[in-house]
Amino acid sequence: MSNEILFISHRMPFPPDRGDKIRSHHILKRLAALAPVHVATFADDERDLAEEVELAAIARSYRLVRRVKPLILAGIQSLAQRAPVSLPAFANAELADYVEQILRDRPIATIYVFSGQMGQYIPDWFKGRVLFDFVDVDSAKFEAYAEQDTGLRRWINAREARLLRTEEERQARRADVSLLVSAEEAALFRVRLSPEAAATCDVRALRNGIDSKFFDPPTVRPAARMMEHTGPKLIFTGQMDYAPNIEAALRTIERLMPQIRAHRPDATFHVVGRNPPEELTRFDGQDGIHVWGGVDDIRAWLAAADMAVVPLEIARGIQNKVLEAMAMGLPVVLTSAAATGIGGTDGQHFAVADSDDELVDRICAFISHPRLGTAMGKAARQHVVESLSWQASLGPLTELLGIGEAHKRDAA
Repeated sequence: MSNEILFISHRMPFPPDRGDKIRSHHILKRLAALAPVHVATFADDERDLAEEVELAAIARSYRLVRRVKPLILAGIQSLAQRAPVSLPAFANAELADYVEQILRDRPIATIYVFSGQMGQYIPDWFKGRVLFDFVDVDSAKFEAYAEQDTGLRRWINAREARLLRTEEERQARRADVSLLVSAEEAALFRVRLSPEAAATCDVRALRNGIDSKFFDPPTVRPAARMMEHTGPKLIFTGQMDYAPNIEAALRTIERLMPQIRAHRPDATFHVVGRNPPEELTRFDGQDGIHVWGGVDDIRAWLAAADMAVVPLEIARGIQNKVLEAMAMGLPVVLTSAAATGIGGTDGQHFAVADSDDELVDRICAFISHPRLGTAMGKAARQHVVESLSWQASLGPLTELLGIGEAHKRDAA
C-alpha cells in the first residue's frame, strides 16, 4: 500500500526563520522521513526563492509559486465572493493545477494542509486522508484585532473573523483530523464550532518543539554589536511587520522602558527581526532603544542578551520566540497570552506578568538580582530540552498519517 503524501502550505518552509515557517519546516522534514512527499507552496520573496534547492532536496516533486497578488485585489475578490480575504489572497491557478495533477497521477494517501487558507485546494473528489493543520485559531485573532480597532478597520477585521470562523468549521468537517499548536488552542477551536461539529470533528494538539542542539548557548558567539552595550540588555525577537509583534515592541519602548531606565539608566532594549516598520525604526538610537532588523543568526543576539521580554497582548498558539529564548538559557518575562502551551511553572521556568507595572517589577527584579535570572535561565533550558524537543512533539505524526496501521495490515 502506498503512503505518499501531498503537503500544501501557504508559505515556503525554507528558510525556517519565522514562527509558521519553523513549524512547517520541521513537519515537512518529519513527513519526508516517513514517506515520499509532494509539496505545493508559495514563495513570498526572493529570499524564499533562493531556498528552492532545499525544497528540491526533500520533496519527491514540488511546485513553488511566487505570490504576487496585491492585497487590495484580494480584498475586492473577497467582497465579490463573500469569502474571507485570505482565500482569494492565496488562490492560484498554477498551484491548483499542480495539486490536481499530483492527486490524479500519484498514489497519494494523505493530504497535509498547513494553514487555513490552503484548504481551498482540496478537491471534493479526493477520498484519502486529510490532516488539516490550522496552527492557531485565525478567526479569534481577527476578533481580537476588531476589538482594538475603530471605524473601517474594525469592520474589516470583524468581517474577516466571522467568515474565517465559518471556513474553519467547513474545513474541520472535511478533515479526518484537525490540528492546533497547543491543547489550549485546540480547546478554543472546539468551543467555536457548532455543537454538531464539535461532537463529530476530531480536533487535537500537535505541539511545536525546539531544536535544543541548535539553540545551545555554549556553541554560540554573542553578537558583537549588541555586546558593545554594557548595561542590562533586554531583547524582543520576531517577524517585525506582524501587527502583534509591532504592538508588543511599542509597548516596551513607550510604556515599559521609561520606568525600567528610571530604575537602571544604562538598560537597553533590542528589537531583532525582519522588516521593522518606520513606527519602530524611528526610535532606533534613542533612550536605550535599538532596532536591528533582520539578522543572519538569531542565536548570537539571544546569547548577547540578559533577558527576553515578550509583552504580547494578542498571541495565538505557542510562541517560538519564547522557546528559543528559553533554550538559550535566558530568563523570559512574558504575558500570560505568550506563555500559552509552553508548560512549565511561573517563577521557575519564566516570569508571567500582564499589566505594565507587573512587567516592570519582574524585569527590574532580574536586573537587580542577576543570579535570579541565571537560575531561571538554566531551569528554562532544562524544561525545553526535556519536554519540548521536535522529536517528541511530532511523535504522533506516524499515527495521524495511519502509516503504522497500514504497515500492520501489509504484514498480516
